[in-house]
Amino acid sequence: MIDQIDFVVTWVDGADPVWQKERALFCPPNLDNGSSLNRYRDWGLMKYWFRGVEKYAPWVHRIFFITNGQVPEWLNTEHPKLRMVRHDDYIPRQYLPTFNANVIELRIHRIPELSEHFVLFNDDTFITAPVCVEDFFENGIPCESALMDIVTALDPEDCFPHILINNFAVINKYFNKKEVLRKNAGKFFTFKYGKDVMRNIFLLPFQNFSCFRDPHLPASLLKSTFEHVWELEGELLEGCGQNRFRSKSDLTQWLMKSWQICEGNFIARSTKWGHHFELWEDSTEGICRSIEKQKYRTICLNDSKVEIEFEKIQRRLSGSFELILPEPSEYEKKS
Repeated sequence: MIDQIDFVVTWVDGADPVWQKERALFCPPNLDNGSSLNRYRDWGLMKYWFRGVEKYAPWVHRIFFITNGQVPEWLNTEHPKLRMVRHDDYIPRQYLPTFNANVIELRIHRIPELSEHFVLFNDDTFITAPVCVEDFFENGIPCESALMDIVTALDPEDCFPHILINNFAVINKYFNKKEVLRKNAGKFFTFKYGKDVMRNIFLLPFQNFSCFRDPHLPASLLKSTFEHVWELEGELLEGCGQNRFRSKSDLTQWLMKSWQICEGNFIARSTKWGHHFELWEDSTEGICRSIEKQKYRTICLNDSKVEIEFEKIQRRLSGSFELILPEPSEYEKKS
């Protein structure tokens, strides 16, 4: 049994005029698609993230709330489990300000007091039903779904496929795919993945890893993994800091998850543990029903790349969260 598991969550309020002004000062004329303004949009749901943690994961040791210095006006910063973390607390000043989530997440292991075992959330990932320690770590080993995939793109300017290729150039440098699968066959080819296991079977003959499918759900990570990869590829990772916005030359914290998988340092977890949703008008009702029925323990509400009826969808989502998490948490200021 692990004594300490921390939660780490990143947050930004893209509507903040001070933040917008600073972003405009550093924003290049041509941005990769991963840095569109929609990526920074605050849906006003963060209080439900804290309510979900308090109600469904009361065992958490500490919560590290990472921002550029922004603080939600409703947040009780005096909560004993809460640690407020600014970017300049652990990111070198020459890379600040940064608007690049990859720069923010790749250095998380340098946050003072962070435990060896931690779970990384984005501000669009939520706990919506009871979870236990074993949903994230079993006997200190991270839980993960090891699903091989192929890097593809519909848009030549899409930065994400490039980033995945960068990650797996590192993975294939240090790991032999055949050896990884031989040593961990039971973790790659398991009934826990349901029909998704067929993907691993079909990709078995390929010589190298292309990528692992990422469900955009909370990630179970080890601080020591970050430290080890940084020791090996510090120069490459350091170079990402120069990209103030997402770039095709980036790497991501997904590299650390992939490293743990290739080491065999993970417990196979069912793919039905959580679900990734794209926020479109047509999908809103289905998403809200899933929240209200608590169909999944964790969910990701990924913002749309296209224009949507933001306020209408926001109200509908807030109503669904209010049904399952109506009580203010101790992480909220007393009114």
